[in-house]
Amino acid sequence: MTDPVPVIVVSGNWVKKHKFVFNTDDKGCRVVQIDEETTHDKLVKLVLDDYGLNELSHQLKLSYMFSKKAMKNMSLDTPPVYVSNDRQLQCFLSLRKIDQLRLCVEFTVKEYMEISRKDGSRGRMKRPSSSGSKLESRYEVPDGGFEGFCYDYSENQDEEAGDQEAGDQEADDEEEDDEFSSRFDVFDDSDGASSDDDNFTVYGDPQNKDEDSPSLPPKKKPQNIEMAGSAGDSEALRLELSSLNLAVGQRYRSKEDLVYRLKLLAVRDGFDFNVPVSNPTAVNIVCWVDECRWRVRASTQGDEPHFYVRIYDSEHTCSVTERSNRSRQATPDVLGGLYRDFLGDVGADVKPKSVGVIINKHFRIKMGYWKSHRTLLYARQIEQGTPESSFEELPSYLYMIRRANPGTVTRLQLDEEGRFNYVFIAFGASIAGFPFMRKVVVVDGTFLHGSYKGTLLTALAQDGNFQIYPIAFGIVDTENDDSWRWFFTQLKVVIPDDKDLAIISDRHKSIGKAIGEVFPLASRGICTYHLYKNILVKFKGKHLFPLVKKAAKCFRLNDFNEAFNEIEASDQNLHGYLQRAGVQMWARVHFPGERYNLMTTNIAESMNKALSKARSLPIVRLLESIRTMMTRWFAERRVDANSQQTTLSRGVEKLLQVTQL
Repeated sequence: MTDPVPVIVVSGNWVKKHKFVFNTDDKGCRVVQIDEETTHDKLVKLVLDDYGLNELSHQLKLSYMFSKKAMKNMSLDTPPVYVSNDRQLQCFLSLRKIDQLRLCVEFTVKEYMEISRKDGSRGRMKRPSSSGSKLESRYEVPDGGFEGFCYDYSENQDEEAGDQEAGDQEADDEEEDDEFSSRFDVFDDSDGASSDDDNFTVYGDPQNKDEDSPSLPPKKKPQNIEMAGSAGDSEALRLELSSLNLAVGQRYRSKEDLVYRLKLLAVRDGFDFNVPVSNPTAVNIVCWVDECRWRVRASTQGDEPHFYVRIYDSEHTCSVTERSNRSRQATPDVLGGLYRDFLGDVGADVKPKSVGVIINKHFRIKMGYWKSHRTLLYARQIEQGTPESSFEELPSYLYMIRRANPGTVTRLQLDEEGRFNYVFIAFGASIAGFPFMRKVVVVDGTFLHGSYKGTLLTALAQDGNFQIYPIAFGIVDTENDDSWRWFFTQLKVVIPDDKDLAIISDRHKSIGKAIGEVFPLASRGICTYHLYKNILVKFKGKHLFPLVKKAAKCFRLNDFNEAFNEIEASDQNLHGYLQRAGVQMWARVHFPGERYNLMTTNIAESMNKALSKARSLPIVRLLESIRTMMTRWFAERRVDANSQQTTLSRGVEKLLQVTQL
């Protein structure tokens, strides 16, 4: 037996661009000991155990990529090698003796994609795929609504040469401009508003933190799980369950309806049952305790599909304790319906643990975590609809939005098989108000957390009160050349191309390409906060941050040259980095247009934070949450504006007061 060797295991997922790249996630890495006698099954259990997971709830895939030395003789699109059996594991160990390789693990939650049905069967939600062929589709809008063409630019899907994740450890560091070829910035603050625009909303309040020295995002502190969810209407639940009954001669539309009624009775009365006989024309159901006389028999009559109750012995001859020791018929679909209708909320703040406690309190049913999780998931599907049904409702929803909000622009991109690709929406109120805003648009993308994932794209401005002014939203598969080009093409209908227009974003290469193609007259600026954060990683030490920040915010060329020359004298590498980043895109004095106080994408990060809970909802519920939020914002701002004594906004008035002091 050979001595065990340590193997690094990293959690994440593979993404294919011009080559396969493994994106790590927040689960981190582990080190496991493997020898030649280690089997694949044993390795899987070791990895699950080290990550604190179990094989009942999660499944995983193990894989690895050849070393850089070996890849020199292979094609760039060589896929990773999956370790799916003992033979492949031994091959990995043999290669590891030659090259330093790591194992990559991809986790999948088993239950999350499953749907419970009333008949007890389970189905999986299949993600709709998008076509790879070029397509021009026309979205018809009845009753005079907005009508237009949607284009699918998917033919260049794999041509993002130079794109790579910032976390890719196998980057070609010897390339001069490699720091600008990453797909995202090193710091992608998609969920937090932490950048340092000229924030006039503080109205001169003292700043306690050192804004010139940005630091790494702090770790989140652990929080106790709160029992979220309302108490519900217990009296209505009691009355509803007391009305349930079963009697000889009752008719049910199907066998499934009869079984569902019996499950409700089992939950109410605290017992369980078995189904020894079940066929298309008859069903026998008995108490799960042997020799108990409780039983139900039902069958069809003639050619009718309906089931009639023929025999019903309602008295249990077993003990209460014995018959309540099992609750297999208290399935998530039954409990989810009862919970949603009578017991509590199904919002994003509700945790499975609280659902289990509430159901146990009312029905004395033991609820493990995963049963509580599936119950909450089913209750949310009743409330919000399934992801699949939400995609089916999307065309109708967009039509009703245009009818209810005159001037609203929507676009729905489908492939040749009628499956969803992209959606774009700009509400009429936003379009009507944008001409009164400064022509500075901030664009950004953030991840969605629903079953089908995807990315939410936003285009925002800042109003005269220094508040977020939403302009347009889009939902796409991911941030790439095609999706950003499509989004900007639709945005151009709302905001025409203009030499006075400024578009601020992070340094995503696809955004730069799309702006150059769709908005050639507009000026593009990059987020200085992401630039500062990248400098923090690449150049150790904070003593030059005040100079970089001063150079970025200078209004006069002499002041900029003085600061920039001082940076060059102190650190040649940092000076070269800032030049390659494009001085005209991060320095206010060299910016071709006017970006005013919007030096970062802070307002986009704030919007992402405001929508953090809605981003896990089905697509129609997500768009409706955005509409509801914007309606509330605009109504509150209208009331506030009407209460003003002058023609200036409240923010400007307070800013002037502070300036006079």
